[in-house]
Amino acid sequence: MSNVPSDLKYAPSHEWVRQGDDGTVTVGISDHAQDALGDLVFVETPEIDRTVEAGEAVAVVESVKAASDVYAPVSGTIIDANSQLQDAPELVNTDAYGEGWIMRIKLDDPDALDELMDADAYEQLITEEDDG
Repeated sequence: MSNVPSDLKYAPSHEWVRQGDDGTVTVGISDHAQDALGDLVFVETPEIDRTVEAGEAVAVVESVKAASDVYAPVSGTIIDANSQLQDAPELVNTDAYGEGWIMRIKLDDPDALDELMDADAYEQLITEEDDG
């Protein structure tokens, strides 16, 4: 069973969102997503100061099995990208919710977080996907 922290929000495309105190969020891919991809060999982080819309592809994670887009779960401006991932993409595999974060976004609308799933809804989604 995948690790699904209850203090985070989730997008159907398997990104997690941790709300900051200053109108920003930290974003990464879920434990479920990194497990499905396998060992990551490359992470293309997004461009800082880029304005993004929710659902827009903004980064790429690449494993020995496949490459997959990472989508912005909320609209806003990318204010930071995890430069550690250039030399250590495996951080996403070993610490998906910590050192393996991918980007930070300054929200256009803090209420946008209400559109994302809570942990229970995300667990239901991945259970349905695994059963399907």
